[in-house]
Amino acid sequence: MTRGFLTMTLVAAVALAAVADAATPPSVQIKEFKFVPALLTVPVGATVTWINGDEEPHTVTATDRAYTSSGLDRKETYAHRFTTPGTYTYFCALHPHMTATVVVK
Repeated sequence: MTRGFLTMTLVAAVALAAVADAATPPSVQIKEFKFVPALLTVPVGATVTWINGDEEPHTVTATDRAYTSSGLDRKETYAHRFTTPGTYTYFCALHPHMTATVVVK
């Protein structure tokens, strides 16, 4: 009986972790002059939120200029909803060496 209880507890814990992870909205941290993660894969319809953790301002600017944020100060955020499958590269207009990609499936 103890073994069965432990198995059920483990299954429940794994299921809860999967639900919690699936419920976490996709986000990108801006820190140390990098977008983290540099490659993010999301489903169609997902809204990605960028959070600036640096002391310096940054932007989120699509390479094709389809979307762009204003300058984000520390702790400010920008969100964009991706409605079409594809690969979207972006950069910081203030620091062009900062680049990353969102893949929408």
